[in-house]
Amino acid sequence: MVTQYKLHLQSLVLLISLVHLCMPVCVDVQSDTEGIVGKAMKLTCISCLKREEVSVTTFVKWLYTPSPTKGKNISYLIYEYNTNNSNVENPFKDRLNWNGSKDLQEVSIEIRNVTYNDSGLYTCEIRRKFGFELYTPIFEVIKTINLTVKEKASDDTTAIYSEIMMYVLLVFLTLWLLVEMVYCYRKISKSDEQAQDTATNYLAIPSEQKDNPAAPVTE
Repeated sequence: MVTQYKLHLQSLVLLISLVHLCMPVCVDVQSDTEGIVGKAMKLTCISCLKREEVSVTTFVKWLYTPSPTKGKNISYLIYEYNTNNSNVENPFKDRLNWNGSKDLQEVSIEIRNVTYNDSGLYTCEIRRKFGFELYTPIFEVIKTINLTVKEKASDDTTAIYSEIMMYVLLVFLTLWLLVEMVYCYRKISKSDEQAQDTATNYLAIPSEQKDNPAAPVTE
């Protein structure tokens, strides 16, 4: 169910992109927060550029803070993107893939073979250095994702309601079509009956009256 809902969402984003092919498009989509054990999990982080015509250097860091253990919060640097991709030493060694875009408006990563221990808080830090003529301002964006890992996907209420409405609409259209078919059938049957009655009445008229129409009455 969740997969179907995600597919609809991705299709909508694709349609929006196709409509705006003539210009750069960036859609800020929130990340999923539910991972499934043994599956791949994409942590989505998007920061849209407002001035594409300005040169910019982007620095990206991904931090992971596991669920508090004994009152301690320990954060790990799990991925860093600067001029080169680098997998630093962390609990996700050899399980992370870069999933960002070439223009670095999307700086997402993917976790392979998710485990229960991957639950926790993920922080996406984006640092952009813009190259204007007289100065080089620096802007930072920080986004967090609270990931929960489960054995199987839970039902999405939005997707359930959408599916229910789809079936209700389908039933309504089916009933409406049946009513229209019955109405048309009765209308055609009534027309046939009227035509048959007319033909019967015509056949009941004596042949003499058919050949010799009634002459006008004279005094």
